Amino acid sequence: MIPQILSTRDIPATARHFILPDLISHCNFPLVYHPHGDAVAAQSVRWLDNNCPDLKENRRQALYGLRAGELTAFCYNTAPDERLRVVSDFMNYLFHLDNISDGMMTSDTEALSDAVMNALWFTESYRPTQNLKCMQSEGALNAGKLARDFWGRCIRNAGPGCQARFKEYFELFFEAVHTQAKARDAGVIPDLESYIDIRRDTSGCKPCWALIEYALDIDLPDFVVEDPIIMAINRSANDLVTWSNDIFSYNVEQSRSDTHNMIAILMKHHGYTLQSAVDHVGDLCHQTIVDFDASRIKIPCWGAEVDDMVQRYVQGLQNWIVGSLHWSFQTTRYFGTKGQEVKQHRCVELIPVGTGNEW
Repeated sequence: MIPQILSTRDIPATARHFILPDLISHCNFPLVYHPHGDAVAAQSVRWLDNNCPDLKENRRQALYGLRAGELTAFCYNTAPDERLRVVSDFMNYLFHLDNISDGMMTSDTEALSDAVMNALWFTESYRPTQNLKCMQSEGALNAGKLARDFWGRCIRNAGPGCQARFKEYFELFFEAVHTQAKARDAGVIPDLESYIDIRRDTSGCKPCWALIEYALDIDLPDFVVEDPIIMAINRSANDLVTWSNDIFSYNVEQSRSDTHNMIAILMKHHGYTLQSAVDHVGDLCHQTIVDFDASRIKIPCWGAEVDDMVQRYVQGLQNWIVGSLHWSFQTTRYFGTKGQEVKQHRCVELIPVGTGNEW
């Protein structure tokens, strides 16, 4: 399908509010919080704050309202404190990358990717990429410095398979961000199928899945990671976190004229109203949980030692599913200070275009 020019004026704007699907009630997985989650979260947010001295004040406030460390405490709730801190630092960092890459031109995303991936491959110091056709900005170099910091701590005791997967998945993240930037530069939006493919990588879930192994001190064998059932479970967890995020973030994104969202695509290309698009994405979220459970009971047996690792890993994915849903109403990123109210009544008033916050 040929990409079409997309303007926010093309999207029906008669609605003034929409009703969220009841994703919380549909997800019956237990919600568990790390016993030292708050303390580690506080340390982690200060780490990013202290290492980003040029943050504008509104972004600094948003950083503390984000509560990325609290998300980590839900999703990695059995990790030792030291490992929880590393993962929490990455979570704060990942949202920071998402924020600074929004609105970037294609050349800027290339420079950002180069700086960060250099830090993962060359942990001691930056080594310029010869074929890079753009200068490193101060922001990109700082992003590389932060990556080198948390990654240097992570690889002290992360398994070789876990490390390789993290780098592979993070590379996919940057490739997808680059593709998104090219579409944004050209003022076009892909069809739904193409969007789904790229969104599974721009979500940043895949490197987070690798860090489940790190947090649990396991290193899954390649034959497990490449098994079709495990791949299906990974995909279901990714889709739940990603599609639900499209629902929760839609209001802020539409206020900034950001169209990298399934709801906007359904309205543009498939004639959905705002509410019917939200409902459709909600149905997809419900189905991902059904698919996750269905795949779970089909996991092969590989022997006691491997089976135990797999069981703990899948539990980590489950924690991500339920943890991300509840956290989305705790952070100020999507509903400001009204998250708990919205969680109860599920009615979201649309923010006028041009008045949304930067984060």
